[in-house]
Amino acid sequence: MVVRRRSQRGHRYTESPLLQLALQGWRSRVVGLLLMAAFMALILRAFYLQVINNDFLQEKGDSRYLRDIEISASRGKVTDRHGDVLAVSTPMRAVWAIPGDARQMSGEQKRLLAGLLDMTVRELEARLAVEKTFVFVKRQVPPQTAEQVAALKLPGIYQEEEYRRYYPAGEMTAHLVGFTNVDDKGQEGVELAFQDALLGRPGARTVIRDRRGNIIEDVGATRPPRDGKDIALAIDSKIQYIAYSHLKTAVSESKAKGGGVVVMDVRTGEVLALANWPTYNPNNRARLSGEQLRNRAVTDTFEPGSTLKPFSVALGLERGSYRYDTVIDCAPGRITVGKAVISDAHAHGLLTVAGVIQKSSNVGTTKIALSLPAEAMWEMFDSLGFGKSPRLGFPGEVSGRLRPWKNWRPIEQATMSYGHGISVSLIQLARAYTVFARDGDMVPASLLRVDEPLVRGTPVYSAQTAREMRAMLELVVKPGGTAPRAAVPGYRVGGKTGTAHKLEGGVYAKKYIASFVGIAPISDPRLVVAVMIDEPSAGKYFGGLIAGPVFSGVMGGALRTLGVPPDEPVMQVVENSASGRERL
Repeated sequence: MVVRRRSQRGHRYTESPLLQLALQGWRSRVVGLLLMAAFMALILRAFYLQVINNDFLQEKGDSRYLRDIEISASRGKVTDRHGDVLAVSTPMRAVWAIPGDARQMSGEQKRLLAGLLDMTVRELEARLAVEKTFVFVKRQVPPQTAEQVAALKLPGIYQEEEYRRYYPAGEMTAHLVGFTNVDDKGQEGVELAFQDALLGRPGARTVIRDRRGNIIEDVGATRPPRDGKDIALAIDSKIQYIAYSHLKTAVSESKAKGGGVVVMDVRTGEVLALANWPTYNPNNRARLSGEQLRNRAVTDTFEPGSTLKPFSVALGLERGSYRYDTVIDCAPGRITVGKAVISDAHAHGLLTVAGVIQKSSNVGTTKIALSLPAEAMWEMFDSLGFGKSPRLGFPGEVSGRLRPWKNWRPIEQATMSYGHGISVSLIQLARAYTVFARDGDMVPASLLRVDEPLVRGTPVYSAQTAREMRAMLELVVKPGGTAPRAAVPGYRVGGKTGTAHKLEGGVYAKKYIASFVGIAPISDPRLVVAVMIDEPSAGKYFGGLIAGPVFSGVMGGALRTLGVPPDEPVMQVVENSASGRERL
């Protein structure tokens, strides 16, 4: 008997039927290739990130903790021609905060901080209430105070270096030097005109900071700072003080609205002094007004009046139409041009050309001007710099007003010959007078120190004409002239007075500009001094009475400061109030 054994059905529970299935050959190869491609892509991506584009990841990592801190550059100094400092930057500190962290201070800590920074607790809390990550608490903090703040170790309170500008000469040079704002950027004067040169270039250093902004490690400097360039001005601080003090006194005594003084070296064109009144203290500008800010000598124009007569007369000499002793009939003290009548302050009869300048005759000057071509007269004014910017590089400098000669009527040509119908700035007028001091040529005016001992100028008149005009100008300060009070003891000086009505709304008002421009020493000219007093109201307004004494004081002090030897014996002066003459 045969016994058959039934085979046991079933499977092992540790085995899966799916795993027993065999893939087809092509499918296994495809899966293998896909896996290899994926791994290769990962390898290439890692190589790209770690080797080729490593800078990107490094930058992202560094941005979490590395910071570049600016290293402030010191602003350049402004000095006078001898190196005396007129503007300098002093180190200060800026106290800043991370408001979110700083608000964690206790009430006592806030009180201590506010007291050190000269603030109220309410003001401090208002600054910290903003939803920002950075806010200035107080700027321009003195180093001693900043050290006291740092010693408190307050949460969220930090400091950084900055500078504050200091002006040792104060209001004396305010209009010339100008000032900077809290960010050390020039706002006025030389500070603005030479901003790029003075500013310099800030540097940077890299540090490691934690989440709260604390510096953990100083990695090192990445870019050293480059300090600003020092600027040496042409002005002489001693002469500037002389001009400023005499101007201030004159404005006060004449109850004037303001005034200006310019002192120029005729050899180089350098501006040795430029003073204005009213002025301001650039170290404390809390109550600064626009009236105080105006640099009248550069930015204001006025009708120069009789100070322009010498140029018109010089043109007549230059063209050969007149000589020094040519006689002109100025009687009866007035002349009709068109429908207008031009008069002299005092009637004169026969006057030589020199007498026209000495007596400041409008009638004589008008007759000379109307005998000249209008085009030639315009070209002369243009060559003297009128109607054009003086190109000092100073902010706000004006060109004045000089109308084209083709539009002139005879009355306009006449009035312009004695300084009406034309406007100039004081710096333009001072520069124009160098043409008489330099034997007929004129140099550019310069606010910066000029190292050349003698600068070549542009010819305007011949040397003979310039010498004759100097002789005429000297008569003005002699007895019988319009400005004996402008005489300077020990020096031969010459100049011209100016008294002009002010224009208001296109109409001449009963307000005056008193001026005087002069040269000294006449034997070997060195300086030109121009003085302008705006609206004197103490009863006197003539240029010889108001501006002449200012010229005398400024010119005499400047010549002695420069060590210029006297060229005339000093004589005693006997004042005769009845005749109005002075003997010095």
